[in-house]
Amino acid sequence: MTPSSPFRKGLLWDMLPKELGIDERFRLTRDLGFEGLETPPIKDPEEARRMRASAEANGLRIHSVIYGGWQLPLSHPDAETRERGVEDVQAALHSAHNLGADNILLVPAVVNAQTGYRDAYERSQQGIRRLLPVAERLQIRILIENVWNNFLLSPLEFGAYVDAFDSPWVQAYFDVGNVVAFAWPQDWIRTLGPRIGKVHVKDFKGGPGLFGVQGSKWANLREGSIDWPEVHKALGEIGYQGFVTVELGGGDAAYLRDISERMDQIFAGL
Repeated sequence: MTPSSPFRKGLLWDMLPKELGIDERFRLTRDLGFEGLETPPIKDPEEARRMRASAEANGLRIHSVIYGGWQLPLSHPDAETRERGVEDVQAALHSAHNLGADNILLVPAVVNAQTGYRDAYERSQQGIRRLLPVAERLQIRILIENVWNNFLLSPLEFGAYVDAFDSPWVQAYFDVGNVVAFAWPQDWIRTLGPRIGKVHVKDFKGGPGLFGVQGSKWANLREGSIDWPEVHKALGEIGYQGFVTVELGGGDAAYLRDISERMDQIFAGL
């Protein structure tokens, strides 16, 4: 976090060098200037608690668990698969609790040739409603991510989807890079407003109308098409405070230090 910034700098666990042990990864994260990490679900409670203790010993927080939801989507046409999906999300909520996180990231539905839009909407809402008592008991928010799943394709719809739960335990996990191919992230930020619970950052070369066009691709921070000063301004306008977590490919310490410095520039409004 830069001295005047309301944002806290987060890193994905899977971006850290795989050859390092758990304690070494946390020390490196701290030394690079990050304040927290986002991990996949850790099913073994004892392993989760060991990771939490190591993070806290290094002055860090495991602030979020990336559950996802692609494998067992709550929108699946098969009722048994949906049931397994609900059970998996519930396990992720318990994992987040053991790790000391305050949310899980959920891809709520997938629209495809087998699952229509209306069905995806209704089935996923039913599944999440079943999970709300667990989320409230554990004090873990369910954050819905905007991602390339053919679902929640506008900020107005995304906002209405979240609002339908009328619950403080359901919010949005806004990914800045995921909308660049067809929209402007600053517009989504201003429209979603206080519904945004956490933020992911990555960059994308291309822009609205260029989805799939030759030359459009993921990029390192501040090397794509995103207007980062405008994104910074929009986050300030909605009063966002909290973790902003980078989501890129992994690499060595020098690569991660460069990413940390790029995030500092974004946090400074550059």
